[in-house]
Amino acid sequence: MERLQKVIANSGVASRRKAEELIVNNKVKVNGNIVNTLGAKVDKNDQIEVNGVAISKEEKVYYVLNKPREVITSVADDKGRKTVVDLIKDDKRIYPVGRLDYDTTGLLILTNDGDLANLLMHPKNEIDKCYVAKISGMLSPKEMMTLKTGVIIDGVKTRKSRVKVRKTDKESNTSIVEIVIHEGKNHQVKKMFEAVGHEVLKLKREKIAFLDLKGLKSGEYRKLNPKEVSTLYALVRK
Repeated sequence: MERLQKVIANSGVASRRKAEELIVNNKVKVNGNIVNTLGAKVDKNDQIEVNGVAISKEEKVYYVLNKPREVITSVADDKGRKTVVDLIKDDKRIYPVGRLDYDTTGLLILTNDGDLANLLMHPKNEIDKCYVAKISGMLSPKEMMTLKTGVIIDGVKTRKSRVKVRKTDKESNTSIVEIVIHEGKNHQVKKMFEAVGHEVLKLKREKIAFLDLKGLKSGEYRKLNPKEVSTLYALVRK
């Protein structure tokens, strides 16, 4: 048994919030009867209608995208800018899992599976997100330890992270630093480096859990195979 609003959202007809509005406004029928109670549960054999139209379960799809710079991590943009959804040729209602900034590149998961998306984004599941940042200056041992143990951003201390300097360039006074975090706060990686006195000049997400960008050029994407999807579910449900 599943909540009615969840089934409607999973069908691609509406978002979870919009589904709740439809329910309380008497726009949803189950087996011919109006259901206007949030939290009502249905099973796979129940016939559900929204605004008089029967819904069907939408096939779940999962993509990995190598997000380019200057693309919005959203399903739409009121300024008419290109979004990550525009890059993927699929008529299903997919959406990004988490976000990457406009000028940040790299790995992004897109899906219509709300359950998996929520589990991947929840900090308690400690899914590794590996970023590579080009920063101004050189990290001191003290600064690196501060990043590893947690820094205060927006009044909250970040969780522990893993940090490794890949390369330094004394001539340009820049460094390439790998950082692995488990959270997804707004502009988190940039703010973490700023907190220890370094500006992020470029930022790329290289991995989420075991998924990487192998074989994907900027703007390219691929579908996840069933084994990869099962492995992601196993990680978040361990």
